[in-house]
Amino acid sequence: MSRVEIVEVGPRDGLQNEARSLTVESRLRFIQQLAGSGLKRIEVGAFVSPHWVPQMQGSLHLITEIYKRRKEFPKDVRFSALVPNMKGMNDALSTPIPEVAVFGACSETFSRKNINCSIDESLERFAEVIAAAKKHNRKVRGYLSVAFGCPYEGKVAEAKVVALVKTYFKMGITEVSIGDTIGVATPKQVHSLLKKLKGKVPLSRIAMHLHDTRGTALANVLASLERGVRIFDSSFGGLGGCPYAKGASGNLATDDLVYMLNGMGFKTGVDLEKLLISGPFVAAEVGHKLPSRLTQAGLPTLTKL
Repeated sequence: MSRVEIVEVGPRDGLQNEARSLTVESRLRFIQQLAGSGLKRIEVGAFVSPHWVPQMQGSLHLITEIYKRRKEFPKDVRFSALVPNMKGMNDALSTPIPEVAVFGACSETFSRKNINCSIDESLERFAEVIAAAKKHNRKVRGYLSVAFGCPYEGKVAEAKVVALVKTYFKMGITEVSIGDTIGVATPKQVHSLLKKLKGKVPLSRIAMHLHDTRGTALANVLASLERGVRIFDSSFGGLGGCPYAKGASGNLATDDLVYMLNGMGFKTGVDLEKLLISGPFVAAEVGHKLPSRLTQAGLPTLTKL
């Protein structure tokens, strides 16, 4: 049976785009529930300025608490956090967190509007972070946003995406997450990009970060699986997404993803019944119904499907 790794990004990517900010205590409880469901990789916060991302305020306190209570979590759960620059990296290094993530873009305009620098300048920042991570034996994950389309520049050239993925690996980034940030990709585009990446980079260290803004996320997961990708980012309940996408922000929901993968015979290690326990709690905390299909419809009660 083939195994699929799920990187749960709800406590970071999901919550950072919610209108309501959760307390550190509520975020900690959410993470405990996620870990209890069998999820093995959870991005728990971001060392960013609370002025720009108030929802991530208290991430240092949160991560400190997680490691104070580390024995309360399954031993094999891996935690990570986003860092935008060396200031964030220094904060991360004050904690035991073993993995950090940097966030870049495939279009110049999105890079400038989202992280306030050009692509080349972002790579310079990342080089510092990677050097510090290597010195302190921490892994670095790299996000590449708007890989299939940019809200400002339109279609993004595949050659540009391939070049940036190769650059990330060359710099020492251990895993690259390719993002359909505004949810415009179709399976044909996913097949095409991954076909061009094959042989140039290790697909075993490629993750797909697919948004469901236009209802194609699970179809794009299938296309990625067919090309050999086995790592996917998702957010419980479909929390959050990209604020630059028109309409629904559209993060791929972890529960919908696990339901499909389990039904196809892939091994995820996630207990859906335990995962769905988080639904009422999270919905109450963010103040609205969660958009995922499974939190709304629930697990099927039929004995045969």
